[in-house]
Amino acid sequence: MHADVVDLRTFYSGQLGEVARRLLGRVIRSRWENVAGQIVLGVGYPVPYLDTFRDSANRVLVLMPAAQGVVNWPNGSLSSTALADLDMMPLADASVDRVLVVHALETDEHPADLLAEIWRILAPGGRMIAVVPNRRGLWARMDTTPFGQGQPYSRGQLTRLLREALFSPVHWEEALYVPPIPGRFYVRTATAWERLGTTLSLPFAGLHVIEASKTLYRPVAVRQLRRTSMRMAPAFAPAPGG
Repeated sequence: MHADVVDLRTFYSGQLGEVARRLLGRVIRSRWENVAGQIVLGVGYPVPYLDTFRDSANRVLVLMPAAQGVVNWPNGSLSSTALADLDMMPLADASVDRVLVVHALETDEHPADLLAEIWRILAPGGRMIAVVPNRRGLWARMDTTPFGQGQPYSRGQLTRLLREALFSPVHWEEALYVPPIPGRFYVRTATAWERLGTTLSLPFAGLHVIEASKTLYRPVAVRQLRRTSMRMAPAFAPAPGG
């Protein structure tokens, strides 16, 4: 079940949310340093991590699940967000270059269908970053944060899920080694926790951060039959940015 958008917004306005935004945002930016001229799509609740792409990307869009709710983003500008059925996104085939998935894969009732839909809308060679709670980490065991909601995954489970959806993992990283405990001590030492966990490759990171590439062509005849009666005209139909 998807977290409520009010709870998500409240979390990111607090101390732990700021820690997550800073540490996880650093990992995401390091992977996608250059999105110039590209179309970036956020799925779930990725808005805390998308501001960095607005100045360089050709366009940044956000689709949020109806069960979660939606917020306007960016602040002080025309909204780039919309509610959608994440298993049937209102986007044309091969129409986006990058997809950032946060607070979505672990709470979607049909994660394989979500990945299949992301595969459909990604341009050939397009990249996806999925942020997913680590089942061995403390963040997945405490439901006081959004990362404690839904189904956490092991590395092996995620690898199988991605490969079955015809994604090829190209980079794997962990984030949020700091315990999910609000307080000045943990907030001030969060960077030190992150450095220690990364250096020693400790197994209890809160999140998996996986970058995967669309490299194969999917046989779609069966899926097209299931979707024919429900297909809607695309609300967004951006042209791939290259």
